[in-house]
Amino acid sequence: MRDNALAIELHKAGEDVTILPMYLPLILDEKPLEGLKDTPIFFGGINVFLQSKLSLFRKTPAFLDKLFNSTGLLRFAARNSHMTSARTHGEMCLDMLNVEESGFKKEFEKLLDWLEEVGKPDVVCLSTALQAGLADEIKKRLGVQIILFFQGEDSFLDGLPEPFKTQCWERMGERLSSSDILVSPSHFYSKYMEQRLGFSIGEIAVMPNGIKLEGFAKSDRPPEYPTVGYLARMCRDKGLDVMVDAFIHLRTELGNSDARLKVAGAMTAGDAALVNELKKKIKAVGLDDDVHWFPNISREDKISFLQSLTLFSVPVAYPEAFGLYLIEAIACGVPVVQPNKASFIEIVNTTGGGVCYPETGPNALADSWHSLLSDPARRITMSETGRKQVEAHYTSSQMSQNFLHLSRGLALPTS
Repeated sequence: MRDNALAIELHKAGEDVTILPMYLPLILDEKPLEGLKDTPIFFGGINVFLQSKLSLFRKTPAFLDKLFNSTGLLRFAARNSHMTSARTHGEMCLDMLNVEESGFKKEFEKLLDWLEEVGKPDVVCLSTALQAGLADEIKKRLGVQIILFFQGEDSFLDGLPEPFKTQCWERMGERLSSSDILVSPSHFYSKYMEQRLGFSIGEIAVMPNGIKLEGFAKSDRPPEYPTVGYLARMCRDKGLDVMVDAFIHLRTELGNSDARLKVAGAMTAGDAALVNELKKKIKAVGLDDDVHWFPNISREDKISFLQSLTLFSVPVAYPEAFGLYLIEAIACGVPVVQPNKASFIEIVNTTGGGVCYPETGPNALADSWHSLLSDPARRITMSETGRKQVEAHYTSSQMSQNFLHLSRGLALPTS
């Protein structure tokens, strides 16, 4: 979504912009950049998987590659991605970082040929540091500037089995030197990755993510009941289990007997076991009628969901690089309650649209909810201040201006 929002704003500013989908079709909850549907998918997930396993598929004809890149097949593969082993993820990640010497050379040549013959860019942006292996050859063939974005690669790399974890970290650090500009979505993540990679302070620039504000607004009607909400992938890494435990504590121990919990976000087949486990836990304490689930919702439904909340939390277990869901909630006038760590501190301090609680477990989260639910005046102040600061710092328009300053070698504006 960040890439699409940025591309649309750059297009509005008169820039010629193309998005090249990698691995899978883009899944967006907003209108895509004009012309995106006519752009081929590169390094299609099925082709890459087959070519990593069997050399036969590195020589298949173009029509077969195109078949494997069909939207239906790729979306089916995405729904079942949880079945791919951690070892396979590690092998494929390392191959992408060594792409010129890997079994993906055929796929890389397709990308290079398209860029030379059709795209002809002045700047190529790589949307993740895991694509750092592409930079060197793109620069040699096209003579262009490379801008590379970080977006939370550490949690993926740290989840790989050895020896792939260490090998991928080391190789990514080496290959990042081929990019002209490295960009992080937050000051926290810039410093964090500089430390992890052994880079000098200031080597990774900062460009906060932003959202298109259209539709995001505070509801005219407050929720009928005090309602806490969660909007992220329904998984343990995002803290869904902590969210449920905190809600149970809020209801059973802190006296908020009328509180409700709403959970929304992406849910894959691999997430179903956790969701079912949590539903059973909620039912066991008699709260199942007061917890509502909304998997895989649209943009319109997402906005309506956020507007129905009193408070918002995503108690992530890992050091989150940004957290666009916080900006969306604050833009709807909903105060956020987040762990006192990572980029959350930065976003809460910049917007004034919430609080950070000591990361000591679900009870601490519930205590923070209880405190804010008991103080409507404070919530109103957070709601009004937060919305104004999102407009000032976290819009897609501001993001595109920052990008243009970066790409032209200028310092970011201070406003």
